[in-house]
Amino acid sequence: MISTDLHTHTLHSHGSSSVFDMFMAGQAKGLKIHGFSEHSPRPLGYNFTNEYREHLTKSFPTYVKEVQEIAKTDACQVLLGMELDWIENEVPFMEKCAQSYPFDYLIAGIHFIDTWGFDDRQEDWDKLSEPEKFHFYTAYYKTMIHMAKSNLFNILAHPDLIKIFSVDSFHAWLPHNKPLVKEALMAVKEANMCMEVSSAGLRKPCAEIYPCRSIMEIAKEINIPISFASDGHCVNTIGFNFEALATYAKEYGYSESVYFVKKEMHHVSF
Repeated sequence: MISTDLHTHTLHSHGSSSVFDMFMAGQAKGLKIHGFSEHSPRPLGYNFTNEYREHLTKSFPTYVKEVQEIAKTDACQVLLGMELDWIENEVPFMEKCAQSYPFDYLIAGIHFIDTWGFDDRQEDWDKLSEPEKFHFYTAYYKTMIHMAKSNLFNILAHPDLIKIFSVDSFHAWLPHNKPLVKEALMAVKEANMCMEVSSAGLRKPCAEIYPCRSIMEIAKEINIPISFASDGHCVNTIGFNFEALATYAKEYGYSESVYFVKKEMHHVSF
């Protein structure tokens, strides 16, 4: 049984449940280690259709206080994290965010290529030709290499999020570009990070675990550590389908996952 979920969000960003309610839902799921990882504030110019920047920026200090208060409980180990958007041209902004609170860990969320939030809308991808999609897949993994070399992060989120709205095209691109993906995952490993295995993709149009099997094969080959994630944004999605994640990870030889306390990596069996 997986009893660790390191990727959870709340109503302080675009989630629908409070910190307390997410904590209680995690307890109902049997979590022994619950990591809160609210989205980071973002600079202007990096927008989503349903933008929540102003609300998040104002609410973030309250998020931190609420997590720190719940962390005093003896019910389980509660960790303070943040999913920090990796934005290539905003390194000083990201560094300031990373240092703003005593986070146990930082998740690298790659959601932007230049200023385009590529996981925002299906219609953006529907307008692209196959070569254009291939271009963005390549850009995504080159961005991942730059992210890892920043040494800001502990966890790589949803390692093939770029497939979310074009999964068939992604699987056509991937067999010819495994060396690039391997280079990106090696950069993650060399930065003493882990790779997230997430059930969130099962709830998305791609209908696949993040990452897909071809990338799990690379992860096994290079022996990169893994963490588990639901990327839950409400009480109904925390710990989502962790039975499938456990089976999936075991198929590739994993028997333990990792978590971070004050940026130090720890191992736990599942």
